[in-house]
Amino acid sequence: MAKQKITSIGGQALIEGILMKGPERTALAVRRKDGSIDLSTLQTHSVKERFPVLGWPLVRGIVNLVESLIQGYRAMMLSAEKSGYLDELDETDDKKKAPEAEAENEPTATETPGELTDSAKTPEKKTESKNAATSQKSGLVTGVMAAAVVLAVVLCLALFIYLPALLFNLLNGALHGAVTPFRSLFEGLLKMAIFVGYVAAVSQMKDIRRVFQYHGAEHKSIFCYEAGEALTVENVRRQRRFHPRCGTSFLLLILIVSILLSSVLAIAFPVLTKPVWLWVIVKLLLVPLVCGIGYELIRVCGRHDNPVTRIIAAPGLWLQRITTKEPDDSMIEIAIAALTDVIPADPDADRW
Repeated sequence: MAKQKITSIGGQALIEGILMKGPERTALAVRRKDGSIDLSTLQTHSVKERFPVLGWPLVRGIVNLVESLIQGYRAMMLSAEKSGYLDELDETDDKKKAPEAEAENEPTATETPGELTDSAKTPEKKTESKNAATSQKSGLVTGVMAAAVVLAVVLCLALFIYLPALLFNLLNGALHGAVTPFRSLFEGLLKMAIFVGYVAAVSQMKDIRRVFQYHGAEHKSIFCYEAGEALTVENVRRQRRFHPRCGTSFLLLILIVSILLSSVLAIAFPVLTKPVWLWVIVKLLLVPLVCGIGYELIRVCGRHDNPVTRIIAAPGLWLQRITTKEPDDSMIEIAIAALTDVIPADPDADRW
C-alpha cells in the first residue's frame, strides 16, 4: 500500500463503532448484536464548500470544531441504534416493568370474557406494540442526549469560564490584589484540573471505557495506514495508541493557547479583567481565535516530527493515556472496516 498523506484520515470512537473521515467520504462501522459489521457511508457537506473563506487558516479551526461536534452527535445516535444499545435500554426497562405487567394481566372479577389481556394479544398486535415502544424509546433517548448536549455547553461555560474568573476575583480580593499578575495562570490551571479530573472520572464507567477502547483502535489503525502497512489485525495491534492529531490533544491544546492569549490580554489591558462579566465576554470572543491557533498547531504536529512539535504534542499525548485504552481484536476489525472505506483513490488527496 502506498503511503498516504498523514492528514487525510481522521476518526471518532462511538458506541460499539468508529467513524472515519477521509478527504472524499465519511464511513461509519458498527458492531451489531449478532457479531456482524454494519458499514455505512454518511453524507457530509462542509460549509467551507459554499464559503471558501471559512477554510482559511485560523478561521477553519472553529468551523471544523463545530462541524465535528454536529457530525459526531449524529454518528453517536446512529451507532447507538445500529449496535442494539437502544434495544438494551428497552430490555432493561422491560425487566423493571415485568412484575407490574404480570400483576396487571391476572384476571379480575370485573374482566369480561370478550376482553384480551396483553398475554393473549395476537403476534401482530405485540409486534406493533413493541415497535411503537422502541420508536418511543429512540425518541426519548434522542431527546435526552440533545438535552445533555445543551446542559454540557452550559456547564462548560460555567466551569471553564465563569467559575475560574469568579474564584480568582475572590482570592485576589482577599489578598488585596497581590496575585493580579497571575490571573490567567490561575484560571488556566484550574480549567485544566477540571477537564482532566472529569475525563479521569468518566473513564471509570464501563460503557465509556469501551468507547475509549474503540478510540485506541481508531488511533492504531490510522498509525498502521500512515506507516504504509497492510491493514490487518496483526499489523494494527502492534501500533501505538497515542496520536498527535487526536481530538483530545486538540481540546487540551486549546486550553493551553487560551492561557497564553488571556495572559497577554490581562497584562496589556488589566481593565478588562475587573468585572467578571466583562472578562467572561472577552474570553468568549477569544474562542474562535483560540480554536484557530490550536487547530493549526495540531496540524503542524501531525505533519512534522521534531523537538518543537513533540513539546507541543506532549500534554495531549499524556492525556491520551486516559482517553484511549488497548482494544481487542473485534474492535480493531471495526476500525479497519471504517478506515478501508475512506482511503482516497488519489494518494495526494488532502482536504482534512
